[in-house]
Amino acid sequence: MTALAIALALFLQDQPAAAEAAAAPAPPAAEAPAADAPAEAPHPKGAPTDPYRFVAWCYGSLRGYLDLHDEVMPEVTRIESTYRPPGRKLADDLKVYADMQKDGRSQLKLFQAALTAAEKASLRPINVEGAAAVQQGRSVWKAGPDVTKARKAQEWMSWALPAKCETSAKDLETRATLLGASFRSTEPAPADAAPPAPAAEAAPPAAPPADAPAAAPSIADVLLTPPAQDQPAADQPAPKAKAKPKAKHR
Repeated sequence: MTALAIALALFLQDQPAAAEAAAAPAPPAAEAPAADAPAEAPHPKGAPTDPYRFVAWCYGSLRGYLDLHDEVMPEVTRIESTYRPPGRKLADDLKVYADMQKDGRSQLKLFQAALTAAEKASLRPINVEGAAAVQQGRSVWKAGPDVTKARKAQEWMSWALPAKCETSAKDLETRATLLGASFRSTEPAPADAAPPAPAAEAAPPAAPPADAPAAAPSIADVLLTPPAQDQPAADQPAPKAKAKPKAKHR
């Protein structure tokens, strides 16, 4: 009896402690570590670091890839036909290259729009620098005389546009557009300014001097202008026929 009373007393003594433990709030869970931000795409080795020139480099590199299509496709077809993975059709693999051509042309338009926007927003002519960067990008496809057709085709098949090109082009166009808008809004017309008096009849603008340099073309003009064709000299006068000598009368 005594042992039962002691056990009952101990049981009742533990009840408040158990109730308090149940009522106490649970400790806050440890905060989950924030997800790591996506790593920036690596910068291609040897490419310019300036955003404008880098996008121009991407344009030239992609343009060189697209221009090689017709040259390397016969060898690409031979390679794809010789080394066939099981369960895949040759036509499906060759279609991948056609799709890449289509996507590449769309990306060229993106790069060209970004370059044009940057040129318009710049306070100085930069198209010459852009044209040089385009040629630098195209130079990655220059192959020496010891490079075989098979090797060149394999390099072409495995090439991919650097991931940083597209993101840099979008960022360049956005920043250039915003910068251009700020240029246009730096000199607002005063609200209380009096309207200008009517001007007299304007004189015809003076002709520019003969030795004045022509305005520098945009990079789009440099890249897309076809080579000049030799024009026939339409204004040259036809050679005059020689007059026949008059017969002498005896």
